[in-house]
Amino acid sequence: MKDFKTIVTEFKKVDFTTRKAALATVVKVRGSSYRSPGARMLITDDGKWVGSISGGCLEGDALRKARQVMANLQPMTVTYDTREESNQNLGIGLGCNGVIDVLIEPIDLSQANNPINIFDSFVNTSEPLTMATIFNASSGVGEKIILYATGESNNFFTRKELSSRVTEDLKQLFKSKKSEVKSFQAEGDDVEVFMELIQPGISLIIFGGGFDARPVSSLAKSLGWDVRVTDECVAHIAPLFFPTADKLSLCQREFIDRDFDITPFTACVLMSHNYEYDRDVLKKLIKTDTPYIGILGPRKRFDKMQEEFQAQEIVLSEEDIHRIHSPIGLDIGAETPDEIAVAIVSEIQGKFASRSGGFLKYREAPIHQRDSKSDQVFKQVYLTDSFQKNSVSGSR
Repeated sequence: MKDFKTIVTEFKKVDFTTRKAALATVVKVRGSSYRSPGARMLITDDGKWVGSISGGCLEGDALRKARQVMANLQPMTVTYDTREESNQNLGIGLGCNGVIDVLIEPIDLSQANNPINIFDSFVNTSEPLTMATIFNASSGVGEKIILYATGESNNFFTRKELSSRVTEDLKQLFKSKKSEVKSFQAEGDDVEVFMELIQPGISLIIFGGGFDARPVSSLAKSLGWDVRVTDECVAHIAPLFFPTADKLSLCQREFIDRDFDITPFTACVLMSHNYEYDRDVLKKLIKTDTPYIGILGPRKRFDKMQEEFQAQEIVLSEEDIHRIHSPIGLDIGAETPDEIAVAIVSEIQGKFASRSGGFLKYREAPIHQRDSKSDQVFKQVYLTDSFQKNSVSGSR
């Protein structure tokens, strides 16, 4: 979701009385690529861009193609073959060993359903949604359908029968939890559609505003997460200490469930250094849908909490034990507050991606999630219904 927010934010800064813009999106990959389907880049006619569709190899050529799209207001899909060490068409050695399709769309401000307006309508959503985009067809390239988990849909393809079929397939993405490219026959036309599952960004709540919470807040915000910090002591949550946090809250522990909306996309980190506060907050959090609860401190600290819970007949289920991380963080040898922040944020990222951390050089499976049927590569690994049971986490 960070890419969408960044593009919308930067788009609103452009003076379109003098500028034109286009949007480039990676929609299909065969083999390997630096960026996966769903990577986006906003381009303006002065040669500037926000976001990326590669490691810097394709952006220059995409800029040239985008100027053509801006001029004629007609979308186009460009195929880049990076399997050759020397790509004469691009004038640069790529060697990524993949074929990449990039859809380049004009941003026409006179059209209410231009891509940026569509993105702006859902960048702050707290629920998953799916989006279908036609990128290869004789007509309708760039048309989109948005389907929300509630069943509500926005935008439709010009071809109504195709729109109906694609909408049905979009519903299945909520179950499969992965994006894909699908081909359809419509009125004698071969149509390729990029069908994308879009999930809310990670929201992080830090309970306790100590000095070691500051780098956690800063690092998480740099990843585009929504970051909130709360404490019972007003002196701990001064804006000076957390300049990038989205919200600072003075909240007593007994009102946590009232004051915070904790969803399956919320990670909770307890960093107060106050045993009783962390224990009481944990009691509240285990009743929520958060998939990750991290507790700073030694393992004995959490063991003591469990003993007190048992005495009070508070039962932690197997699922609860799996989502509670104590000690917190990945095992990377972290010692300083900044290093510990890296360990904590990395573990949260791994949890939401259903990955356990470790050296990629020893990973035998593909780095990115791969659809074996179409050889598509998708960087995001989405939360599954059995998320808490199947993910494995390290400890510091």
